[in-house]
Amino acid sequence: MKRLRRFRSCGYFLLFMAFFVCASFPLFAQQSDFTVGNADLDARYAREEFRIGVQAYNRFAFNEAILSFERALSFRPGEPLLLDWLGRAYYRSGFEESAIRQWIAASGGYEPMSTESLLLNSRIETIRNRRNLLPVADDNIRYVESGRYPGVVDQQILYRQPTAALPLEDGSVWVVAYGSNELVRIDANGIVRQRQRGPINGFDRPYDLARGYDGRLYVSEYRGNRVSVLNSNGDWQAYIGSKGRRDGMFVGPQNIAVDESGYLYVVDYGNQRVSKFDPDGVFILSFGKKTVSASGEPFGGLLSPTGIAAKNGRVYVADNTSSQIYQFDPNGAYLGVLIGAGLMGPESLRFLSDGRLLVADKNRVVMIDVDSAVIRELGAPGNDKVRLVDADMDRNGNILAVNFQASEVSIMTRLDDMASGLFVQIERVVSSAFPQVTVEVSVQDRLRRPIVGLDGRNFLLSEEGNPVSKQQLLGAGYRTTNLNISLLIERSPATSALREDVSAAVKDISSVGGAVVSLVSASESPVKEQIANGILPSAIDGAEYSPRWRFDLGLRLAATDLLPADKKRAVVFVGSGVLGELAFEQYGLSELAAYLANNGVVFYAVIAGGGQADAALEYLASQTGGHVLPLYRNEGVKPVIQSLVSVPNGTYIISYESRLPTDFGAAYLPVEAEAYLLARSGRDKIGYFPPLN
Repeated sequence: MKRLRRFRSCGYFLLFMAFFVCASFPLFAQQSDFTVGNADLDARYAREEFRIGVQAYNRFAFNEAILSFERALSFRPGEPLLLDWLGRAYYRSGFEESAIRQWIAASGGYEPMSTESLLLNSRIETIRNRRNLLPVADDNIRYVESGRYPGVVDQQILYRQPTAALPLEDGSVWVVAYGSNELVRIDANGIVRQRQRGPINGFDRPYDLARGYDGRLYVSEYRGNRVSVLNSNGDWQAYIGSKGRRDGMFVGPQNIAVDESGYLYVVDYGNQRVSKFDPDGVFILSFGKKTVSASGEPFGGLLSPTGIAAKNGRVYVADNTSSQIYQFDPNGAYLGVLIGAGLMGPESLRFLSDGRLLVADKNRVVMIDVDSAVIRELGAPGNDKVRLVDADMDRNGNILAVNFQASEVSIMTRLDDMASGLFVQIERVVSSAFPQVTVEVSVQDRLRRPIVGLDGRNFLLSEEGNPVSKQQLLGAGYRTTNLNISLLIERSPATSALREDVSAAVKDISSVGGAVVSLVSASESPVKEQIANGILPSAIDGAEYSPRWRFDLGLRLAATDLLPADKKRAVVFVGSGVLGELAFEQYGLSELAAYLANNGVVFYAVIAGGGQADAALEYLASQTGGHVLPLYRNEGVKPVIQSLVSVPNGTYIISYESRLPTDFGAAYLPVEAEAYLLARSGRDKIGYFPPLN
């Protein structure tokens, strides 16, 4: 009887295993040449390693996922689905070249024009061609019109005669409507979300809009002969100036600008001058009259001043009549001509993030390098009625060209971005509450710039070609204000002598707000310091100071701790600025930069002791949207790190209810995500395992 029971038990076990193997193969068959009913043990082992790898990937254990996928491939060499997932794990680990090699191999295993092959090839091309994170204009690329924010839709007037646009961090834009006396906030989909009409008596022909250092807004009122001060939400607070020709008074104020110190510059068109005010509206000085520069160059005075921009100790003023751009210092001293020829009628000047000027020049948009004075035309709107009075770049890298004559704002996009579309990645799938499934979708352009401002209408999720049930947008990374920081402390002989400076830096950074997720001491073997109830230790003595300290291992550890945290996250490195000989012993600089950027982690470096920062630190900051800062700067490091809250993030969290059969949790279930914005789109396809039951 015991033998019979053992035999029956073995029989049940074999039947169960046969069922499991048979049930699992059709799932691979959707992606490869696995066949139903194949009882190959290698396939079963590959299947189990594949499940382990997918689960590890979705909990951010990318190294573990790589090992599992590689073990699965040892049982099923050349399986394209496994190669695709292995490439994803390498990519999230920062090994982009390894990822591309796996994806090329995976693409060769699919039919040339299949969905999987097309998606893989698009992903490979995008990653190979990426160069920068932040919105910049490329010297070799033209911009073409990809959409419009019209003032009139179906005979309904939304706004009239726009004169300026101020892009916001969430992808929306304030449009100054001169003709309808209002400010209109329009989201990335072209929907009017907010209107501001000023105080009780309203705006009187608002013309330009600028944001102050503290977030307040300044609005010039051409016919009101004043500047209105608004809070960051657009609510009116006060006036600056009144009609007249004396100091601090205006006759037809137009374009305005704010410099890095918060000083306000107002182009006083009727008085042919520029007036400067402190952030609270106290008059300081005016300039623009006939004078001579320090070098003896004569200046005939402003005739019809229009655009103005201020940065790095220079104030640039455009003159529409002379079609020139002049330079002044912050005290109004004339410094000479920046552009003497080549413009047709400049109306506005705006600085791009890389320090070049974007200029609305009559019926076109041009870019000017202030160091070389080289002018390059970027493009023009596709409308017969064109008079451009402003142009600026939004958070998604588009140029917003304000067309006064056509009463609309043209959206101009890089020509290659129009061709390549959006770079969409499903970064994570959470199925623990199946059939409720949650996916994290990242949307970028081909230069790695996050696409912000999307909502539920911009996404379509599908299962096996059918739209999912109960799709809902739960959250967006650009909306969160929760900051998460990992501190990385250099433990070298140099910082041993800078203990007070390092402690001061840690104290300053910890007061930024948000959560300090981890504190890592980068010694020869990096150590995670204890954080008790979110309170940092007053003395950081958990690791020895060593000339063999490891920046790469410490950075990797600090960044990994951030992966499960909210999307506004950063590693803040505190050190001497000199990284040492073993800085990149195990992980190269490009691999570390890719690891941070591909997982949405921003890098900041705070340099103690007054030393110079290693170029590698500058590179990491530039590739992730961060900064390198001296510890003792006038403004302190706190405001800069707090600006992390405004760093764009293109991650979106979407939930849906799956209608696919699970085979008791053995099924590999596919999901596809498509994202749309104006004339651009992109998609990604992935899969997941539901819970076993």
